[in-house]
Amino acid sequence: MIEVKNVTKKYGKFVAVDDISFKINEGEIVGLLGPNGAGKSTTMNMLTGYIEQTEGDIIINGYNMLKKPKKAKKDIGYMPEGTPLYTDLTVREFVNYMAEIKGVNKKERKEKVQKIIEQTGLKDVEKKLIKNLSRGYKQRVSMAGALVGEPKILILDEPTVGLDPKQITEIRSLIKDLGKTHTVILSSHILSEVSQICNKVIIINKGKIVAVDTPENLESKVTSKNCIYVTVEDNENKINKLKDKVKEIKEIKLIKENEDGTKRYELEMTTDIDLRKVIFKELAKDDITILEMKKEDTTLEDAFIKLIEGGNK
Repeated sequence: MIEVKNVTKKYGKFVAVDDISFKINEGEIVGLLGPNGAGKSTTMNMLTGYIEQTEGDIIINGYNMLKKPKKAKKDIGYMPEGTPLYTDLTVREFVNYMAEIKGVNKKERKEKVQKIIEQTGLKDVEKKLIKNLSRGYKQRVSMAGALVGEPKILILDEPTVGLDPKQITEIRSLIKDLGKTHTVILSSHILSEVSQICNKVIIINKGKIVAVDTPENLESKVTSKNCIYVTVEDNENKINKLKDKVKEIKEIKLIKENEDGTKRYELEMTTDIDLRKVIFKELAKDDITILEMKKEDTTLEDAFIKLIEGGNK
């Protein structure tokens, strides 16, 4: 669907994007991550054909972006950051105008505009001027503009920036629904959002690709040790005997003693096997009350920071 081959973008002597390569398959929802100045926006602008690469090839659904730009761009719907809209138009007027620009058949235009308005949840505000809409609805209008022309690929630049929690949830839900029928690339600074929405992540730093993988794989790769965290009521410190009963426990470390007398421990394991059931049974045998037990949580943010810091050394 999308293939980026050895693409470089230079501005004079400055290299904004340095020999990057990656593939995005049909139906994937892909997050493009990187710190400010990493080359994310430049990459997205090249994918849309807004700017040309200095070297390399960008293939969109079989069409080379430089050699057949019209055919390549026809398959792309782009939602830029900041929702640049014609605010003196109503929602319906704007979507209809985008349909005219994109050459949607006049006989089918009304029906297709209506479908997009309904798809993006804009029916209740379709007659309102865009300037009178909330930020959340403006994001939806911008997304509606990207959907005009039935593109197979949607490129969304910071789709939830500036939204309140309710609006963020609504836009995430909309993106997930669109992912059922489109290939989606989104740029976001909210890493938890990418982890929830995307099935692949591309991390770029200093113009270079530092990782291409699923969020789950990236999270697992940065886990430094396999630990189980347990909070217990254990006045007699019987938990210290657990190492003798469960040989896979390497170390038991007291992390915190709470005001109510409960204690939180870190159990470092020598195996990746989940032994929480075994540990639960052994603690119960010693009449130790377990208030909480969970495995070490590693987030996409942890993976992102580690990869970026590694690239800065």
